[in-house]
Formats: sequence, structure tokens, C-alpha cells
Amino acid sequence: MKKHTWTTSLLSLSLGIIFGSTNVIAANEPIQPIKAVTPENADVTELGKMLFFDPRLSKSGFISCNSCHNLSMGGTDNIKTSIGHKWQQGPINAPTVLNSSMNLAQFWDGRAKDLKEQAGGPIANPKEMGFTHEMAEKVIASIPQYRDHFKKAFGSDEVTIDRITTAIAQFEETLVTPGSKFDKWLEGDKNALNKDELEGYNLFKSNGCVQCHNGPAVGGTTYQKMGVYKPYETKNPATGRMAVTGKEEDRNFFKVPVLRNIELTYPYFHDGEAATLEQAVETMGRIQLNREFNKDEISKIVAFLKTLTGDQPNIQIPILPPSNNSTPRPQPF
Repeated sequence: MKKHTWTTSLLSLSLGIIFGSTNVIAANEPIQPIKAVTPENADVTELGKMLFFDPRLSKSGFISCNSCHNLSMGGTDNIKTSIGHKWQQGPINAPTVLNSSMNLAQFWDGRAKDLKEQAGGPIANPKEMGFTHEMAEKVIASIPQYRDHFKKAFGSDEVTIDRITTAIAQFEETLVTPGSKFDKWLEGDKNALNKDELEGYNLFKSNGCVQCHNGPAVGGTTYQKMGVYKPYETKNPATGRMAVTGKEEDRNFFKVPVLRNIELTYPYFHDGEAATLEQAVETMGRIQLNREFNKDEISKIVAFLKTLTGDQPNIQIPILPPSNNSTPRPQPF
């Protein structure tokens, strides 16, 4: 964004603080506060939570959605690439599920248009949950208590993959994280950020990071090339959008990750090669912005990024209904 835009933005910020406005600040900043979400249908959401935690949606009976998108670990698994069926190493880093409803599409390459479509992918992926949609339906339908939940949520006890993924997606839509220090600052609390954090935010803006990392989720709304000024060196074979479009010009274009809760979602990038935020900031400055940040600048940008950690979802782990004699057994090998 052009320099005069930031001047206008900072002027609006100053006026907002002086006159006590809590709306001018957020309205004129490239990042907006996150708001809490009310479930569209509480019964569907509760069913989705159960299915999100249920490992019986996998062939081994061992892997659930929460395995790779652990809600006690920032909605991811904190390893370079996830471990799937038969201990297969996944090809790409698991993005966080927190605030994922704010993405323009799902997966790093955007191959799923929404959370519902994304939820069905890992179940039938032989390297992830290793199952089939038909067998997932059969397992869940074999459990009377689950059929009761489907009837309460959808009006009949029919178990379909469409209903399974609808419920999981609706639960995931509630996994937002408002209440961060930065949100409080955006909403008018001028004491919410300390000097280093505020200087880090100004560096984040003035160096152009907000051109890609903006909006409520601080990213997730565009595809960008990994390696604008300098090539990104990696052994990871992922080609980004090219895998979806088949176009060479889309090689190494990936969905911009959200930066909310970024201090919790290490390691970073699609290949998980950046182990720390400091390393990620240095790399992004060098290959995306043609900017060599010094240690002090990196420290301050990282300090700002940590203010994006919001209130984590307060989830009560569901007690899942037991399998019975007619439930298909897991097949771990």
C-alpha cells in the first residue's frame, strides 16, 4: 500500500485516541478485530464437535480431525508435516483450523472451496485418515446414539457424508479467537500494546507486510508467490496453486496463511522449515520484500505478532458414543 495511506491511517489512530473513538481505529487499520461467533444451529455444531474428535472416521480408528488440528495446540500439530495412516509422513504442513472460516478457500493450494469440502478430504485420503466416505458413513450409522444426534440435528437419523462434513464445518466455524491484545488496541485501549509491540506493528505496516496479511484473520484472503524477490529454497515438492490449475504461472503460489495465534502454530510455511517466528520473519523479509531486517526489527515484529494470540476456544471434550457388535472394526495395518 502507498506510503500516504499509512500517514492517513496513523492520523486516524491519533484522533481516535484523543477523542476516545473506538471505531475510527479499527475502521482505518488494515487489520480488523475478530468477533465471537454464535453457532448457526447448536445441535449441528455439537454433532460436528463429536465428529471432529472421533478417530473412528479413520481406517485405523486412531486418527481424528483433532490429531492434525489439535485444539490444545493452536489448531495444528506443531510438526513440519503431519503423520497419517500407517505412519505415513504428509506432504505439507497442517494449517491451523482456528479462524479458518475466514480463508478464501481451504488447504495451502486452495483446492477446497470451503470448510465443508475440506472436511471430506482427509477422511478419504490414503495418506491421512485412509478411509472411504462410504465406510465412514457405515461406522457412524452403526451407532444408535449417533443416529439420535443426527435426528436431532438434521430431522432424520440418516447418516451421510454430506451431513458429516456439514456438521464438522459448522463446528469449525465457531473456532474463532477474539480478545487478543491487538484487538483490544484496535478497539481503543491505547495501553494494550507496549512500545516494542507498537513499533513492531508500524514496521509490519511500513514494510508492506499488510499487503498480504490484512483483514480480521491477518491473511488467508489471497494467493501469493513464495519467493517474490529471491527464490525460496526447499526440498518440499508442493507446487501450490499449480496443482489445482495446471498452469505453470501458478507454480509456488500458495494461500497466504492467517497470522492469528501465530506464536502457537509453529513451525512455519507450507514445508514447516521455519522453526521460529524470528526465522520466519527474516525469511519473509528477504524473499518477499527484498528487505534485510536487523535483529532489533525482527524482535519488534515478533513482539507484535505475539499480540495476535486471542482467546482460545473453550472446548469441553465430548464423550463419544461407544461402538457395538455391528460397528466395523479398525484396520490399522
